[in-house]
Amino acid sequence: MRNLVIEEMKQLENEIEDLSKLLTTVVDDGASIGFLPPLEQKKATNYWQAVLAPEVILYVAKINNEVAGSVQLHLVTKPNGTHRAEICKLMTHPNFRRNGIGRSLMQKAEERAKLENRSLLVLDTREGDPSNRLYKSLGFQESGKIPGYAISPDGELDATVIYYKMI
Repeated sequence: MRNLVIEEMKQLENEIEDLSKLLTTVVDDGASIGFLPPLEQKKATNYWQAVLAPEVILYVAKINNEVAGSVQLHLVTKPNGTHRAEICKLMTHPNFRRNGIGRSLMQKAEERAKLENRSLLVLDTREGDPSNRLYKSLGFQESGKIPGYAISPDGELDATVIYYKMI
């Protein structure tokens, strides 16, 4: 997509409001990323204020300087896990979907994982979500499902699908 810029965020002072709006929008649109709708703006802001840590690499995608999506790469710091990282909270604003933003964010996170000498990426996502197709198209392998993993907005228990990729 033209004018797409992906930036690593080391501080969020200027973007926290836009990231909070992104989070509330995708949650209210049905994304299963740890929150239930309606998500209050204050809770979204509190979430972003706590995200940055030495082991968390946050990428934000912008189109014409507008926040369009984000992804987090969590570097495992346990002594027996320094070869792996987890992809977390991939989100694309509904107005910018189907433009390759999620794919670009995932590729950026994978490139960084390689730079950090990680050879294994893991992630999970709700069964049936469109993101499953994206992950498979990027070479992630399904390793299994956990039934009843997350509560949906209607109170049902949804399964999560666990993926991995050797890089």
